[in-house]
Amino acid sequence: MFTGIISDVGTVTAVEQRGDLRVTVATAYDMSSVAIGASIACSGVCLTVIDKGAGWFAADVSAETESCSAQGQWTAGKQLNLERAMRLGDELGGHIVTGHIDGVGEVRAVDEVGGSRRVTIAVGSELAPYLAAKGSVTADGVSLTVNTVEDVASGSCLIGLNIIPHTWTVTALQNWHTGVAVNIEIDVLSRYLSRMQDVVRHRAVIG
Repeated sequence: MFTGIISDVGTVTAVEQRGDLRVTVATAYDMSSVAIGASIACSGVCLTVIDKGAGWFAADVSAETESCSAQGQWTAGKQLNLERAMRLGDELGGHIVTGHIDGVGEVRAVDEVGGSRRVTIAVGSELAPYLAAKGSVTADGVSLTVNTVEDVASGSCLIGLNIIPHTWTVTALQNWHTGVAVNIEIDVLSRYLSRMQDVVRHRAVIG
């Protein structure tokens, strides 16, 4: 589990196809404190450390994970928002994040408002029902508050996010621009509420 509070920005330094994709990431983490088998969220995707050294770690990205995450994420030179897994007693500064991507959105606009950035992201119809104004969303691993939701004719929606200067500066969000693909994870509470509604409807039908 994660919180969506980024603690480092890593860079993909090598990508190798070994059945699954082997990705090596440069990081400022003290890797002597990270065990083999530990989880690190990489721009919102939970990966398992399978090799490491001073200033780097390697993880395998399955074909399923590769297909579900933002196009171009697993390429050399790509910056990734990194977060180590929560430990019991850690401060929950963002919200509960699983590291399992629900879908991929697309940046439609980035506008500077004061010192902050107002970012508009298009989200598909499969996720639109789970997004609400003042609710939480994880975008490229960062816990953010949804400011606005605008439904569009296709059943998809446009969400408005406000990125404060600190978050913009210390994360890879500063690389966002129009057309960039973004990993989206909905609030885990939305998943459970949806499932509960499905069960209630099903029981009502079978009577």
